[in-house]
Amino acid sequence: MDVSFGAIWEAVARALPDEIAISEPGRDYTYAEFEDRAARLAAALSEAGVGPGDKVACYLYNGAPYLETVFASLKIGAVPVNANYRYTQGELSALLADADAAALVFSGELAANVAHAAAHVPTLRLLVQVGAAGTGIPVPEAPELAGLLARTAPRPAEPRPGSDQIFMYTGGTTGKPKGVIWRQADLLHSLLVPIFQPLGVRTLPETVDEAVAVAVTARADGSAPATMPVVPLMHATGLFNSMGALLVGGRVITARQGSMDARHVWETVTRQRAGTIIVAGNAVCQPLVDELVCAEEAGRPHDLSPLRSVLSSGMALSDRIKQALHERAAVTIVDAIASSEGGPFAFAITSSTADLPSRFFPVPATKVFTPLDAEVAPGSGQVGVLAYSGPMPVGYYKDSAKTSVTFRTICGIRYAIPGDLAQVDTDGAIRFLGRGSGVINTGGEKVHPHEVEEALLAHPEVTDAVVIGIADDTWGEQVAAVVATPNPALTDSELREAIRSRLAGYKVPRVIVIQPALPRTPAGKIEQSWARQVARQAARGPARTGSEAVQAGCDDLADKHPGPSG
Repeated sequence: MDVSFGAIWEAVARALPDEIAISEPGRDYTYAEFEDRAARLAAALSEAGVGPGDKVACYLYNGAPYLETVFASLKIGAVPVNANYRYTQGELSALLADADAAALVFSGELAANVAHAAAHVPTLRLLVQVGAAGTGIPVPEAPELAGLLARTAPRPAEPRPGSDQIFMYTGGTTGKPKGVIWRQADLLHSLLVPIFQPLGVRTLPETVDEAVAVAVTARADGSAPATMPVVPLMHATGLFNSMGALLVGGRVITARQGSMDARHVWETVTRQRAGTIIVAGNAVCQPLVDELVCAEEAGRPHDLSPLRSVLSSGMALSDRIKQALHERAAVTIVDAIASSEGGPFAFAITSSTADLPSRFFPVPATKVFTPLDAEVAPGSGQVGVLAYSGPMPVGYYKDSAKTSVTFRTICGIRYAIPGDLAQVDTDGAIRFLGRGSGVINTGGEKVHPHEVEEALLAHPEVTDAVVIGIADDTWGEQVAAVVATPNPALTDSELREAIRSRLAGYKVPRVIVIQPALPRTPAGKIEQSWARQVARQAARGPARTGSEAVQAGCDDLADKHPGPSG
């Protein structure tokens, strides 16, 4: 089906005008309202000279304006671009300049950062503010969205092809964010399994009319998804699955703006009858589980009966969190290994505590390749890179060199290979080891941070963890961890002892920094440079006595070169 998402949404809106498309705190939007508001914004973009191929950046919190901006862009063949709402003014300006952004729609609270972009990004032709401006420098010539829509006539619907694009900028936690280019036709194909197949549709509709028929049937029989992205919509998993829900007559539910309020999330799930929530591993789910426990102890348990599924991607979701959710709700948890560059590579799907411990199994389009482009044999113990040959992006914007490295052809088949490392168990299950660029080389031994993070997260008192390598005069690098726990009495020594039964000695962190919580970006990432700096400072802590230093060196040597007992 060679059409854009916008063309399908327009047709669904004509077929289901009075059904609710978006629910945000205090306001519902029907499909007719969603389409009309997007058509008016599309007209305003066109009047400002924004057209096919131009980039429209969304610097917005979750809510209807985010999806309206995406829809408006698709209507005119412009390219929606995600901009992390936690970016500073310099970071925002750099991303907009890299994207050659022609327009920016932004939340009023972020106006101060936008003022800098307005003065430093010459490609910008239109700025649109959503809501009242926050404190700081006002943005000149930035009309407020409500007024702009009121005085602009809607643009008539026009079909657009599936070759139109969407950009998804990566998190940039290990370097400069990169704009991943998705053709809409490819993105549509990637949603067959998560969006269409749960409705009993085994193959992608071939025409807009067929797609509309799916949406009408799903809405009529109650199977249309009610999806709540708890993660920000600038997160690929949140946006793409929300876009998919609107393809099939579903409803997108958003919480109030600002930092996540776990109690509000669960109250919204109950009130709005959300069937699916989209999260990002432990960073999002741990506070949600903590709130469930607190609510039970306070005698006000949350009603989770509407909830049917939890979709997680982007970071580790530990089995203890999954167990807590399964014990409290009849949910299927879909834990995905995926990236902005392609996938999903593999799923760990659990429907009850009986399915734990969870394991990842690859989708048919996934392979694991050695450095010589041979497939890793199951049970061999070899470490390879995850490769995906299903629907994938065109490449990176303005970075042909990086594109040629990540998107490669092997034996005549094009694969997306972002650099995630994995092993393959005898039964074909995937053991995810994390991004290759993060591998720690300590005394010649290779340590994969994800494996150590999983061991730390298995401890009942640990709520979050990041593992990095820091420089070491003797071993080149040493393993370090920054760990979050609500228990101030937990010590680094206790943690080391707890994970020694799960890991070889050389993988056990020599430096463990314990904090109440770890700062994460809206995409669920931790800045590696921040974690490394914290660990380095801890490593330079109070001077050891001579005997302590000797003993530490002996421990290192024993771990890397164990005796006969192992």
